Amino acid sequence: MSKHIHLNPLRDISAADAAAWHRVVAASMTHDLPDVPPPDPEQIHAQLTKPTLNSHRLAWLATGAEGSPVGVASLRLFTSAGREHLAELELHVDPAYRRLGTGSLLLSAVVAACRAENRRSLIVEAAAGSPGEAFCEKRNFRQALALNHLILRLDQLDEAAVLQVAEAEHPGYRLTGWTGTVPDDLAAAFATAKNAMNDMPVGDLDYGTESWDADRVRAMAQVIADRGDTLLTLATVHDDGAMAGYTEILLPRGTAPRAQQYDTAVVPAHRGHGLGLWLKTAMVRRLRAQHPGVVEIETDVAEDNVHMLAVNQRLGFRSYRRTREFQLDVRAV
Repeated sequence: MSKHIHLNPLRDISAADAAAWHRVVAASMTHDLPDVPPPDPEQIHAQLTKPTLNSHRLAWLATGAEGSPVGVASLRLFTSAGREHLAELELHVDPAYRRLGTGSLLLSAVVAACRAENRRSLIVEAAAGSPGEAFCEKRNFRQALALNHLILRLDQLDEAAVLQVAEAEHPGYRLTGWTGTVPDDLAAAFATAKNAMNDMPVGDLDYGTESWDADRVRAMAQVIADRGDTLLTLATVHDDGAMAGYTEILLPRGTAPRAQQYDTAVVPAHRGHGLGLWLKTAMVRRLRAQHPGVVEIETDVAEDNVHMLAVNQRLGFRSYRRTREFQLDVRAV
């Protein structure tokens, strides 16, 4: 049946291409992830056309006999030292056009591109129990990481508990925060703290390592701003000037009611002082004061990261879905 499907590599992505892409993603997510709001057309356009950090993107649009969009695949190829072996896939097929070979056709193009780019590891995320999970398992992807997705409803907070955590004493530490790009006087310390994420649990993923410096943290903030999103950061700084930890929240462009948790990390030398919970609680208070349109926060945590799961659950996050990270050894296909 795939002979009726035409595969179109996208290079200079037009508004029409982005609109077709959105139709497929919205249909796929509405069917497979009814509790997850799909991105709006403007978000899709920005995702496809704006630069990414230390990576570049390849994209394919599959169309049916009538020229209607039926499937999409986006391949992110990482370029930073320590991750040149890695590629990340996002693939969607409109439920009305599944089981026609569209997904297999897209995956074949992706694997060929990985080989051409000398990538050994291809990773993709799929919801637990979803058609995407079955697709991966059938095509020799190996489950490498299990993620628990949690939601915090800001209107269901235990106010007394939040206040108690927020006002607890943390001798030797102070909170600071910013929107967008880190202030120059904190950039180097922030980069050092960012490198603490390299010891986060990643299961069996061949994820590589990331190295952060002041220029890279600035570049990351610029990438987010260029696509129209807002990045909020809170950090705790020790009396000696070192940044002990931080937490980041992404506000999607527009007035989306659901914020996305980005990194939360505490530098190893400063763990055991309750800084992670303090930071996340302070961020909740900041959201409620400055962004009242945000009503919930979504985060994902590796299922074996018991410490961060406990921190989130104490704040009031509750599990609502699970996903799996799958990995394909491109050399073995």
